[in-house]
Amino acid sequence: MKQLIALAFVSLISLTSHAMDSFPKGPDASLTPGTLCTSPDSYRYPEHIPYCSRNVDTDTKKGRFIAYDQIGYRTMSMPRGDFKIDHYIPLCMGGGNDAANLWPQHKSVYAITDPLEPALCEKMAEGKLKQADAVALIKQGKANLDQVPAIIARVNAL
Repeated sequence: MKQLIALAFVSLISLTSHAMDSFPKGPDASLTPGTLCTSPDSYRYPEHIPYCSRNVDTDTKKGRFIAYDQIGYRTMSMPRGDFKIDHYIPLCMGGGNDAANLWPQHKSVYAITDPLEPALCEKMAEGKLKQADAVALIKQGKANLDQVPAIIARVNAL
């Protein structure tokens, strides 16, 4: 019985842990695991990475806000202009446009992560960084905002 109560308590804490945050600080792995482009418009970089043009409709964007609010955030009660729908794996890196690669990113978060994306994609274009490594670094940065400046410095040194 004690184990059941403890399990229920842990579950309650995990369900309400987002309630303290109005918006996600990073993508939730269960909602936004990240996907790569599967219907490319072209191929880029020396590695020949499939590239999808930006194509996310309004309903898909709204669905991302709804999905994140269902796990405890309050994005839909905040000004829409404070958010963008972010491609977890950026398009320039070969990311896809499907919902599993999208999340509502607050302006305080993208102010930190946005400089990382072009730095990584530039190195991919130069052939100095493989897609798999770039994806790992973007995921690391979006999960650990405090590490972004160091990641950018490391990438710029390539």
